[in-house]
Formats: sequence, structure tokens, C-alpha cells
Amino acid sequence: MNRLRDKVAIVTGASPNIGGTLAAGLAAEGARVLCTDLSKDVAEAAAARIRDRGGYALALAGDVTDPAHADEAVAMAVDAWGGIDVLVNNAVFFQQQGVLDMPYDDYRRQLEVILGGSFLFTRAVARSMIERGREGSIINVLSTAAWQGQPGNVGYSTGKSGLINFTRSVAMELARHGIRVNGFTPTATAPTDPEARRAMEDLLARPSTYRNDFAAQLPLGRLPTPDDYVGAVVYLASDESAMVTGTNITVDAGATAKYWPWTPHPEA
Repeated sequence: MNRLRDKVAIVTGASPNIGGTLAAGLAAEGARVLCTDLSKDVAEAAAARIRDRGGYALALAGDVTDPAHADEAVAMAVDAWGGIDVLVNNAVFFQQQGVLDMPYDDYRRQLEVILGGSFLFTRAVARSMIERGREGSIINVLSTAAWQGQPGNVGYSTGKSGLINFTRSVAMELARHGIRVNGFTPTATAPTDPEARRAMEDLLARPSTYRNDFAAQLPLGRLPTPDDYVGAVVYLASDESAMVTGTNITVDAGATAKYWPWTPHPEA
């Protein structure tokens, strides 16, 4: 349980679903974690979850599209623990609408959070790493929607797909500093947190032209939970992935590998 001992991590978007679980998973391996979120209550709950288990964590509320928030997060982590080794760009918000009905301002806001937030935090953390001579790992949370055409979800799909080449470009720029940049691709996820589960159920209950039974179409037969993602992210954050940069690890129960007409579990 010491693969990340003495490392310092920042996780943006530390909701009780994916972000908070990743933060707790990093802490369980020895990292000291700064949890950020737009909601003060969410950020503090994520940090409290880590501290309750004997780990070290701080919380900071703010908007990832605000450069001052990124700078404040970096300063807080450096002041508390001396530097930063890991960044997980996870902040996002969901607004499933298509190109025919999504207001442009909402589309732009979604891209600002997904792409703009990742840009600002990556820039702030990378500058800190370089200034202190610390090699590190930056992990951008993608989505299977980044690799496939999902109808009725244009802002999210566009933002996440933009992170693919953002990851590659920044990985090439920062390689000379020993800073690795990779993507991590989850898929539709079964929340284990009751509040996150209710939010997901509310989202799926909304009227939609493009309903999809994700679980029934996955080759492995079930939706991943947030806990299923921890191992891959810990690997990317650790020194075990010292020669891994500019690429992506996918944990999606086979979703992106599946040939579309194939039924995973046909009746005998």
C-alpha cells in the first residue's frame, strides 16, 4: 500500500463518483491529496473520507475555469507538502444535449470546464514541477464518448475527444522535463455512492431521443464501478509507469473494442 508514498496529488472534480474515488485510491497508496471541486461541501467530503481512513488530504473549492483557482490549488499543495507529483484532471459537468437543441453558451461552458480546466491546472502544476525540479505524472480523465460518436451529447463528446490530442501535445512538450502526460478512459459507470447513484438515475430518467442500455451492451456484462478505475490511475501516477507518456489506458468492459452489431451474450 505504498506505491505512491511521499507523492503529492491534486484531483479536480472530487465528486463521490469517479473523482472522489480516485482521490481516495491515490491516498490509500500513500499519496497526500488535495481535493478540489466547484462545491465546497463535495471537496471537503472527499478530503474527510481520506482523513477518516488515516490519510492526508486537503480540500479547496473553486471553478476550474478560473486561473486564480488553479494557482491557489498549486500554492496550497506546495505550502502543505513541498511540491506536486501527480495531477488528475477530472472536473466535468454533464449536460446531454445535441447540436440541434443545445444553447451555444451551454456548449461553450462545457468545453471551458473540460478543456479549459485541464489546460489551466496542467499549466499551473507543470510550472510548479519544473520550478522545483520534480518529475511527475499528469492524468487526463477521458471517456468512451471521446472515441465514439455519441448522439445527443455533443458538448461532452467534443470536450473529451479534445483531451485526447491535448494529452499527446502536452506529453511531447513536457517530456524533456520528465513530466509524463497520459489519458485514462472510463465508460458509463455504476456509482456506488448513494447520492451519485440518485443523480445518475435522475439523468437517465430524463426524456431522450437517444436512450441506450449501456450495461446490456458491454462484453463483460456489467458497468464498471468507480473502484474498478483506481488500479489503472494508481499505475499511471506511480513510478511503475516511468516510460509511459502520451498514451491512454482504457477501462471500459470492452465497450470501445466491440464490433457494433455483435450482441455480447446472445441467447443459446
